[in-house]
Amino acid sequence: MDQTNYFIVLTGGPGVGKTTLLNKLQKEGYRTVPEEARRIIREQSQSNSDGLPWKNKQYYATLMLIASNASFRNEITENAQQQQYVFFDRGIPDTLAYIEMENLTVAAPLLEEARTYRYHKKIFILPPWQEIYETDHERKQTWEEAEAAFKQMKSVYKRLGYEVTEVPKTTVEQRYQFICKSLGLVGH
Repeated sequence: MDQTNYFIVLTGGPGVGKTTLLNKLQKEGYRTVPEEARRIIREQSQSNSDGLPWKNKQYYATLMLIASNASFRNEITENAQQQQYVFFDRGIPDTLAYIEMENLTVAAPLLEEARTYRYHKKIFILPPWQEIYETDHERKQTWEEAEAAFKQMKSVYKRLGYEVTEVPKTTVEQRYQFICKSLGLVGH
């Protein structure tokens, strides 16, 4: 089996509980890969650079695609012999969805590379959940933008041939159990 079949994406709009769920997966012993967006926003803010979604969306999208592609390649190297499940906080298609939503263009070689990297056929998407949604210094989207992001991401993943599985709005433990059951993980 191709090791990327062990690469599981958790996605959804901002503020839907992905990071909390990934923390639970990590606590249970699974390898997790944090999203690149917050790291890029922090670095760009600290260096007073333009690669921020509220300053230069084009530059931000390029930084996101470069980082997402590199993260994927790194996990291929890390997981080469182990063939263990790795859970990603967002996947490369999330960046492609952002590029489409903002009507941006990115260098063709970067896009081609992004389209060739494939995750497990089943991805998990967390739906908008207004009761837990909060903005912060790095998450500035309105609720309406969060809903639009969810729809765009779901559409992009489906167009790329992924089986999109919606995670129910429930406790972290129940979400964790749902994912384990959906993947047939024994003993969880």
